[in-house]
Amino acid sequence: MAKVLIIGGGIVGLTSAYYLTKKGYQVTVLDKGDITDNCSFGNAGMIVPSHFVPLAAPGMISQGIRWMFNSKSPFYVRPSLNGSLINWGLKFMKNANQKHVDAAAIPLRDLSLLSKKMYEELAATPEFEFELIRNGILAFYKTDQAGEEEAHLAEKATALGLDMAVLSPGECKALQPNLALDVLGAVHYRCDAHLYPAKLMNALLTYLTTNGVEIFRNTEVTKIESINDQIIRVYAGEKVFEADQFVVATGSWSPAVAKMAGQNISLMPGKGYSFMEHEPEGRLTIPALLCEARVAITPMNGSIRYGGTMELDKINSRVNMQRVRGIVESVPKYFPDLKPVLPHEKEIWYGFRPSSPDGLPYIGRSAHRKNLIIATGHGMMGLSLGPATGLLVSEIISETQTSMPLNAFAVTR
Repeated sequence: MAKVLIIGGGIVGLTSAYYLTKKGYQVTVLDKGDITDNCSFGNAGMIVPSHFVPLAAPGMISQGIRWMFNSKSPFYVRPSLNGSLINWGLKFMKNANQKHVDAAAIPLRDLSLLSKKMYEELAATPEFEFELIRNGILAFYKTDQAGEEEAHLAEKATALGLDMAVLSPGECKALQPNLALDVLGAVHYRCDAHLYPAKLMNALLTYLTTNGVEIFRNTEVTKIESINDQIIRVYAGEKVFEADQFVVATGSWSPAVAKMAGQNISLMPGKGYSFMEHEPEGRLTIPALLCEARVAITPMNGSIRYGGTMELDKINSRVNMQRVRGIVESVPKYFPDLKPVLPHEKEIWYGFRPSSPDGLPYIGRSAHRKNLIIATGHGMMGLSLGPATGLLVSEIISETQTSMPLNAFAVTR
């Protein structure tokens, strides 16, 4: 039985383990933390075929510069002479054009739709109950400009075969009659869905351990040993691991891990924040995106999860309370009756989204180590794209026909 070592215990690593186990591989998973603190637990739980426009899009550079001077803004790049950031920024500027957006739309759509299908198949199996709800997402706007942008997005989505609809305030109110609104309208991303991330991750962990997958927590990789074009072993603390195939799925830590194997990856960590509030009244039943504020709100397990911001910086443990305050203050502007309280710092979750300079993930074999597969760079869509990526990793390793073309996600692009 061939052995696979997966470095990274987030949604991509665990779904890769799931599909590889289904194919009969002997799988081991390493994670530098205890797994429960990664982005796959603290995110908004949204499955988003609607997100076919990459972060590298026209207007993001000028908008990002304006946001940099607002301490509560949803996007921030910390000025730095860091070589990785400069290199990433130059690539981002090169890709922030309409040609790139048009080229990325179909592969992003297809990856998202494949992932949604995988979620539906998982939810249909007895071992997996993670509150998959398919009532879409509502993208609310308060300004004519945002309304025009959303209407244009809906038009493009419809041309791509995605189900979206532009709604009036009255139509929005009819969907959630107990939720007070102060908006000009919304676009209903009816192609989207949501789930409860903690239940999903715990179900995956239970399934994997029950089916023979070894999972090592708090086991940080310190060295990767290679001979010629093959990895032969991985060192993590005092432990040594050998395998036939290796997968790097370590999110924002992927560049450092891949570099040990001789593979360079251009990624920057984008810090995001979230927090939960109990919502016994259940007024919000459909997840919401606040367009101008760039805030995500998801009903989840009897509570509401509020999340947002994107801070591009080195990995760090700082909590920027002004960014969190920006999330808190934006909510009542759209929903007058929802007034989240600024949480204490210890109640705030933060995680690092692995952001590629062109907004597309890396999924494929390394150019330098033929038994190394890279699966990272999903940005804010890690949970959404996780199962599709895991399936594709299993197909790459088993050398079977992949479920979709992978050229757009090539590690060497």
